[in-house]
Amino acid sequence: MSVTSFNQIRVSSAALRHNYRLLQQKVGSVVSILAMVKADAYGHGMLESAQVFASVGCKNFGVAEIDEAVRLRSSGIRGNILVFLGFRPEEAELFFEYGITPLVYDLQSGAALSREAVKRGQEIIVHLKVDCGMGRLGILPEEVEAFVADLLQFPGIVIGGILSHFPKADEPESQHSFEQFSRFEGAAAKVGKPFSLVKHIANSGAVLYFPHTCCDMVRAGISLYGYYPDGPGGREREQGEKLQPAMSFITRVLQVKTVPAGTGISYGYTYTTDRETRLAVLAVGYEDGLSRSLSNRGEVLIRGKRARIRGRICMNLCIVDISDIEGVQAGDEVVILGHQGNDCISGDEIAGWMNSISYEVLCLFGNNNERTSG
Repeated sequence: MSVTSFNQIRVSSAALRHNYRLLQQKVGSVVSILAMVKADAYGHGMLESAQVFASVGCKNFGVAEIDEAVRLRSSGIRGNILVFLGFRPEEAELFFEYGITPLVYDLQSGAALSREAVKRGQEIIVHLKVDCGMGRLGILPEEVEAFVADLLQFPGIVIGGILSHFPKADEPESQHSFEQFSRFEGAAAKVGKPFSLVKHIANSGAVLYFPHTCCDMVRAGISLYGYYPDGPGGREREQGEKLQPAMSFITRVLQVKTVPAGTGISYGYTYTTDRETRLAVLAVGYEDGLSRSLSNRGEVLIRGKRARIRGRICMNLCIVDISDIEGVQAGDEVVILGHQGNDCISGDEIAGWMNSISYEVLCLFGNNNERTSG
């Protein structure tokens, strides 16, 4: 007998394939897509999602740390795997052992890779990270020429790519991305010959709203999982075929009860019933990624209708008002995220209740619950 949780994340492989193909159509056959599968593929499952993307032609994958890259390679993922956060010097050997590509933004990393390359009698291809306006990792554009000269003093280092990142690509009307792209192009020109660089700066927002920035490769993240980086506005603006959200989150009703008016609900009595009220107790709480900020704000779907969360969300439980929904019973399926009947609760809607973004919602749900794919 298999034992499963009341709470289940369901990931649609068909939606992942659809999104990859749609993005490939947008960028054209000459431009490669790098699938960002860091953060456990935004909660969708890193290994499973990478395998789906590989099945439809993806040959480039992005992760945050080297341990993610090793797990990908060990699971059979081929092609290029880029590590975006850097690494500790003692981890340099892993890039050679597993055929992984490092990003370099300091000379210490270059030195560590060079030592390992000399020891093995090999070369290693690195991508140079440039900060063209994000204010995070990367050397500044005006430092590129000197940095490259110093980096190439280390034997065994080959510069194979240059990248940056847009902070405002999810703002279609902003001019900032045009300015930043100009700085990026200038920085790439400073690397000079004899390198044939793979240039990449476009994230999901740039793919959708600034296609002239796609260069040789784009790094698709949230769009691969069915969401627009600027939220519901992006979905509404899309004139053609739309991205398809891949994740749904299902839980169950544990108990149904009727309480009189004046009953305090959950910790602190932040909600008190103003009439006789039918309540359903659900097997989901903040341990499962249902943020406590959704207390008295969030909604769920039961029997195709919306039920409001009442009182504070607990660690493993929450309570919803089902007074206007007929026939609810213990064991009924409850949709936290996704479709039921003719209604749908999206990650964007939940993010709005949380004053957050869909990225956080997907990571919270996907990384805290059992997942199934199909």
